[in-house]
Amino acid sequence: MRSLVLDAEALYADLLHGMRQQFLAHDKPPRLVGVASGGAWLAQRLQKDMGLTEDIGILSSSMHRDDFSQRGLSSSAQTVLPFDVNGAHLIVVDDVLYTGRTLRAVLNELFDYGRPASVKLMVLVDRGGRELPVQADLAVARVSLPASQTLELARTGDGRFSFQLQDPPHDPLQGPKPPL
Repeated sequence: MRSLVLDAEALYADLLHGMRQQFLAHDKPPRLVGVASGGAWLAQRLQKDMGLTEDIGILSSSMHRDDFSQRGLSSSAQTVLPFDVNGAHLIVVDDVLYTGRTLRAVLNELFDYGRPASVKLMVLVDRGGRELPVQADLAVARVSLPASQTLELARTGDGRFSFQLQDPPHDPLQGPKPPL
């Protein structure tokens, strides 16, 4: 079995290109909203790299999760929407799209604040495995991973991105762990 290698910085460059195309397609630029935490990091960097002066929004999924009994309450950032969402064209940015449950929760949170004119979703990685009928308008990469693995965006102190792929804890009674 071979190792999965995802270059988060190269994927970010492709996302930045796709975002510039989205902004060119609108008369009035859409507003950026990042999903806490990886999506918020992406939105913050996109804001800087695109020279946007308007504040970005951050959406938390914690108040609308339907699976908190399995996941527990997360200590993610709070929702911050420093603009009126009513009638706004929004681009929601996230790092990894998997089951669709986080996105369902952040959309519920978003509509608690008003009714946008449109909402588009841009993600770095779509890993399939959907449990809800959700898809990204732009997914820079698509990968297939076992449900037991997690894929998360990480950020260094200087703002560079990488991915962390984690396997479930190894059970010594199961024998040797196969290589990735």
